[in-house]
Amino acid sequence: MKTPSFYTLFGLGLCAQIAAAIGVEDSSSLERRADDILIDPAAIPSLPSLDKASAAAASNGLNLSNIQGDLLIGMRKNKEQFVFFSISNPLIFKKQFKKNVLPLITTTTQILNPPRRPKASLNIAFSSRGLVKLGIADNLNDTAFTAGMRNQAELGLLGDPLPLTDPGRWKPEFSGSTIDGVLIIASDTDTNMGGCRDAISKLFANCAKQVYSLSGAARPGNQAGHEHFGYADGISNPAIQGFDTASKGQPPFPGQAVVPPGEILLGNTGDRNTRPDWTKDGSFLAFRQLKQLVPEFNQFVNANPLPVKGLTKQQQSDLFGARMVGRWKSGAPVFLSPRVDNATLGADPMLNNDFNYALNGAAQADPTDQSRCPFSAHIRKTRPRADLNGSDPNSNHHIVRAGIPYGPEVTAAEARTSKSTKDRGLAFVSYQSNLLAGFQFIQRIWANNPNFVHPGTGFDPIIGANSSQPRQVKGLDLTNPNRTVTITTDFVVSEGGEYFFSPSMAALSSSRFSA
Repeated sequence: MKTPSFYTLFGLGLCAQIAAAIGVEDSSSLERRADDILIDPAAIPSLPSLDKASAAAASNGLNLSNIQGDLLIGMRKNKEQFVFFSISNPLIFKKQFKKNVLPLITTTTQILNPPRRPKASLNIAFSSRGLVKLGIADNLNDTAFTAGMRNQAELGLLGDPLPLTDPGRWKPEFSGSTIDGVLIIASDTDTNMGGCRDAISKLFANCAKQVYSLSGAARPGNQAGHEHFGYADGISNPAIQGFDTASKGQPPFPGQAVVPPGEILLGNTGDRNTRPDWTKDGSFLAFRQLKQLVPEFNQFVNANPLPVKGLTKQQQSDLFGARMVGRWKSGAPVFLSPRVDNATLGADPMLNNDFNYALNGAAQADPTDQSRCPFSAHIRKTRPRADLNGSDPNSNHHIVRAGIPYGPEVTAAEARTSKSTKDRGLAFVSYQSNLLAGFQFIQRIWANNPNFVHPGTGFDPIIGANSSQPRQVKGLDLTNPNRTVTITTDFVVSEGGEYFFSPSMAALSSSRFSA
């Protein structure tokens, strides 16, 4: 007797022996998703085809079938759920994982092959605490991962207001003592994701339990690919050598940084640390639940129009917001369109990233000129480009951002009162081979450093954190770049997070994770 409901839940991602066990003979005849797992916003560089990625991988020694599917694809999921769990019985967990869950883990090869994309994509990652639970005592050579995100936050390294236990700060589930791992489920509907979660929960019922979950979704209509403040997101992810491109220095899209695979994947060319062999093709995952106060942000932007001649008051306010971010809402960079938005530019990935903050072919940006883009702008703080030269050790800090918005659209009542009553924000995810050199460096040394890019620049006005103190920012006012703008409200509020390790398929198949 056929049981298509379980197969349909995971679609073509099931391996042959699982399909045979439940009596499905012809997977091509199964009902498909109504929509795709992935979105494809015009502003974001497109994924390589499977053929191109496979050729690039072959020339660089990568095995895309050994890499979990979420690590390299960036911010393009349709819907996504993060299910954080604790392990109560490691041996039973390993047995259930090997028998019933491992065959469902989605690889990069599957993600790049649309006909073979499962109905619900599934990835898994483990905290340092979770690895210890499973009996893995190896040193992965990343002190931030070993310590955990909460420890790093409590040491003041992330700028989060302390103590974390105060109301409105970190959620108790991110205490650092309960989460052993996270399941990352992506699909086109909440029903598909929920079915996947429920099926796995039953499998793990006697060995693990859910601690917390967070569901996100691409925003509706033409806002797909935009975060809740309204700005196109994910444009500046790097091109990975061996995935997006075969060779160093030849980005598929102008302005993309081309990075060796080892900056994202452990054990590959460019990984600057010594690792256990089994960690190869895995990656460290930084997760942050970032609440966004959208009505309050909009009120602040509208209250600070820049007195630029020839612009309407709304255009003057829009310019102020764009200079905070470094891009207009369309995705057009203010460096290339310094006074008004250019939607055509913003939607063209061959143009919207083709700049480096330097003029006339100079190798380095003018350290006195903020007319085109403030030094403090969010995208300039987090990717300084020609503000740093290639020999500067601070220039090589790349991550693949793979998050997704969560929560509803702003209601009419919220917009009218400029007060948030609904919970919304960004489920921030980044992948990197070194947390200290990746997410944590960008947050601490760049975004939260008021003297970066230059002395007196101020904090990143979007994600910069000053331990609940007001943030001073310069350069936002095009008419007076030396004017200091004081931001008293954190429009992005960290509600917690954790560091994880996403193992390769070979590692997941080994006795470390399977029994």
